[in-house]
Amino acid sequence: MKAAIVGVTGYTGVELIRLIQQHPVLEVGTIHSHSMHEHAEKLYPHLTGFLDQEILPYDPQYIQQANELVFFATPAGISRTLAADFAENEFPVIDLSGDLRLKNPLDYQKWYQKEAADAELLAQAEYIVPEFTTANGNLIANPGCYATAAILAAAPILQQGWLAGTLIFDGKSGLSGAGKSLTDSSHYVNASENMAMYKLNQHQHIPEIVQQLQQWDPTIQHIQFSTSLIPVKRGIFMTVYAPIKDAVTEADLYQQFLATYEDAAFVRVQPVGKMPELRQVTATNFCDIGLSLNPDTQILTVVAVIDNLGKGAAGQAIQNFNCWAGLSETAGLLQVPVYP
Repeated sequence: MKAAIVGVTGYTGVELIRLIQQHPVLEVGTIHSHSMHEHAEKLYPHLTGFLDQEILPYDPQYIQQANELVFFATPAGISRTLAADFAENEFPVIDLSGDLRLKNPLDYQKWYQKEAADAELLAQAEYIVPEFTTANGNLIANPGCYATAAILAAAPILQQGWLAGTLIFDGKSGLSGAGKSLTDSSHYVNASENMAMYKLNQHQHIPEIVQQLQQWDPTIQHIQFSTSLIPVKRGIFMTVYAPIKDAVTEADLYQQFLATYEDAAFVRVQPVGKMPELRQVTATNFCDIGLSLNPDTQILTVVAVIDNLGKGAAGQAIQNFNCWAGLSETAGLLQVPVYP
């Protein structure tokens, strides 16, 4: 199947190219950008010999004629209007931006500070965490990177009704998560040998996380959520602090995490007390999870690590495609992590 990529010049678009190149069914179709129209190998020399084609202007009609599905790897505020051209024709779309994730348009306007997509398009879009759901239609909203790690870390607790208070999430991201546009926070002299918190309680992935957690516990209205930039290129290090009901033991929790992800090809639960490191998942679609319960406070600590461009974006998009297409979930995605 030929897959078009819209927004191919960003980090996520380039990661999609890398993953599609090694996929047994997908191949890179047409590639598109709103602003950069030149040869792909000229813009990204590392693609020499792999992608001998021009980056084209956006043209929805041509995309549908020349391809069989489209990935939107665009910034927020783009696909909310562009995806409608494809949805009208039931042309398969996997959107990696946040534009179609939130069912309530008022939530999108509040957290993204942009106009939301039409209600009809939002109703048609399906927010898919592949460990828990599979798409029934042709319009898939791919989860965000922080949201993916947070949801996978918290799901087993909420599914059993074991939470006894407010969930606290502390997420740390590599710099590629901030995108290609240079800012003061991503400038080398500020990012190197430094750590900085940003968007405290204001990150746009918060309502997305709450929306999904409410599928398992409708009483959840709010979470505590902090995000920080760390001086690495790739990775999300998510720590969750969860007060647990008194009758629940660490053994109960561990067995539940194992049971929840027993058939999840990309979630690897670590031995009790063993916390995962970022390098365990670099350049992969894996999510590694570790947990430990403090018996004095009955606070559970869960650590989930993912590659923000892999399981947090392009890898999960390919995983969602595999499930949608009826392929093996792991098709094209079983890379050994880059180490060291």
